[in-house]
Amino acid sequence: MLRCALLLAALTAAHLPAAAQAQRNFPATALRGELRVTQPPEAQLNNRPARLAPGSRIRGADNMLIMSGALIGTPLLVHYTLDTSGLLLDVWLLTPAEAARKPWPASAEQAQRWRFNADTQTWSRP
Repeated sequence: MLRCALLLAALTAAHLPAAAQAQRNFPATALRGELRVTQPPEAQLNNRPARLAPGSRIRGADNMLIMSGALIGTPLLVHYTLDTSGLLLDVWLLTPAEAARKPWPASAEQAQRWRFNADTQTWSRP
């Protein structure tokens, strides 16, 4: 009986929406911007040409992976990281609560000057 109850609890927890589980933690290298996928792997980031890296990952507000082709033409508020070549590596579509967290750096220069608290997922300006 106990095994059945534990199995049921584990299966139920595994199927909860990501938003109901926990807040997403973004790395200190994540910047905020507006992404528009044009013709994968081509995109625009903050109205400038950008390119998705091979192996890039785009996560929806539910934290599930989304194919870049499903996002063509839609302007999206995102957090993103770049690889060493400057290509988009990790992209997270923001929930309304995540978008409301301000300030959030939009450039590497801002991120270097500001302080990031990983526990609260907040930035503070000096």
